[in-house]
Amino acid sequence: MSLAGGHPYLAIPGPSVMPEEVLRAMHRSSPNIYEGELIEMTAGLIPDLRDVARTTGDVAIYIANGHGAWEAALANTVPEGGRVLVPATGRFGHGWADVAEARGINADLLDFGKRSAIDLDRVETALRADTSREIKAILATHVDTSTSVRNDIAALRALLDAVGHPALLMADCIASLACDRFEMDAWGVDVMIAGSQKGLMVPPGLAFVFFSDKAAEARRALPRVSRYWDWTNRANPEMFYQYFGGTAPTHHLYGLRAALDLIRAEGIEAIWDRHDRLARAIWAACETWGRTGPLELNIADPALRSRAVTALRIGAPHGSGLRKWVQDHAGVTLGIGLGMAEPGDPAWHGFFRIGHMGHVNAHMILGALGAIEAGLVALDIPHGEGGVAAAARAIADAA
Repeated sequence: MSLAGGHPYLAIPGPSVMPEEVLRAMHRSSPNIYEGELIEMTAGLIPDLRDVARTTGDVAIYIANGHGAWEAALANTVPEGGRVLVPATGRFGHGWADVAEARGINADLLDFGKRSAIDLDRVETALRADTSREIKAILATHVDTSTSVRNDIAALRALLDAVGHPALLMADCIASLACDRFEMDAWGVDVMIAGSQKGLMVPPGLAFVFFSDKAAEARRALPRVSRYWDWTNRANPEMFYQYFGGTAPTHHLYGLRAALDLIRAEGIEAIWDRHDRLARAIWAACETWGRTGPLELNIADPALRSRAVTALRIGAPHGSGLRKWVQDHAGVTLGIGLGMAEPGDPAWHGFFRIGHMGHVNAHMILGALGAIEAGLVALDIPHGEGGVAAAARAIADAA
């Protein structure tokens, strides 16, 4: 008999759980897009988005997903035939490189595998070898959603400065914004991209590109940018429709307003702390389960783990079997092991991920972990005893 009835829990690394305040804000008739409330509200979103990103720079909003943000960032900064350096620590680093190549940009890929952070020594070697300064940008993923590794973006800026290389520093914060600590200006980031569907707690459909004065100069140096991707009018519109290159994503904007109100009320420092404490509870459970049996955290070093998503290895067929059991019998949906193996490879069934980003709290995390532990028991997957108890202790100690 299934016990999955009731409210389901989407514990995947995006789309994340949407707060009731966001859902209520979006549940309305279509607004006037020419004057009045919507126009005034949208202008007020910009300073609050800057606060979340910790920047005084500009932000452009696109009706797109993260792939659109990748393309927008490149379209405004790197010409066809240019070069970028891409230190990849999972599927999404490779994805950004692929978008660059599709735009006729030469992407120098440094692949650090699926279990390691960026090796700064290898990046330094590549930068020093670029004596003609052909590399226009470094495309770095702050948190790779597939592997759950968290990279040191501030260290990349320090390296660029030490080498004296003029390349722009770009950061993919789609998984990390409003979850893992990120300081755009303090860390010297020139371009940062994000999406609405993770830490910002809004349905997929909005992409954000934040950019510095240096990045704006790179845009001005380009002979042309296609009308839709050009961030110039979006960041500094003379008329309302220019924010979005056309009709506004009306209901997403109302949802974003509600989400930013929640973020402001809690405070970004408190949000980072909450994500850190809840992530540590998840790690405590997983480390306890992993003492006996096949379960293993994909990233061994806690200092390199994201506070928004945890990737796990459990061996085929346990990953897919556990996900199915937890969903069918407990109403909890876990993330697939995206990019850890090809879908046709039997090893693909040996991974899963827990999303813990955005609108999550202690009882949600403990409930998801309890469902996972029940699945381990039901499927007779070897594991250490007391995983949920270890998580409960971590939460009690944190409180």
